[in-house]
Amino acid sequence: MTHAFEWDRLVYLSILGSVLVGWFFLHNRQSLGKTLQQAMAWVLIFLGVIAAIGVWDDIRSTIRPSIANVSETGRVEIPRARDGHYYLTLTVNDAAVEFMVDTGASSIVLTQSDAEHVGLSVADLAFVGRAMTANGEVRTAPVTLTRIELGPVSDTNIAAWVNEGDLDKSLLGMSYLRRWSRIEISGDSMTLNR
Repeated sequence: MTHAFEWDRLVYLSILGSVLVGWFFLHNRQSLGKTLQQAMAWVLIFLGVIAAIGVWDDIRSTIRPSIANVSETGRVEIPRARDGHYYLTLTVNDAAVEFMVDTGASSIVLTQSDAEHVGLSVADLAFVGRAMTANGEVRTAPVTLTRIELGPVSDTNIAAWVNEGDLDKSLLGMSYLRRWSRIEISGDSMTLNR
């Protein structure tokens, strides 16, 4: 019964729309070219507004990215990003590095570009380790990070790895996360407590 009602309504709206369009063209037949230009301009404006509404969340997250809230007591609240992951920017050897928080990674893993950014020479590293990823096995090089800071919390001489493969983002794994006394995920945020 519902489908029949929807078809009836569609037919009615189509007839009404056809009558309105026909009246519009008859009424404006003298200046039809100009009228069509104006109609096309309004259609393009309408489509532009629809497109802007459709990508508003992406625009908003680009303009104002989610930032972790770090308190002086060592409590860190990390909002969930649009892609469902949690990201933290830490100071590593005096350089800011954005990490994806990864409880499934056993260690801190740096991309080669982030390793260079924090002062490590990738050309001098020995890629002797192996790690299994979703994309298969990759070679890794062991490194020691002199200092990692997250707000008032500072750790020194942290073991980490540099990934030889194509890693999109450095990973903040359990070798760092286990230094926190409690990790809690609730709603759209992750909380770390020292």
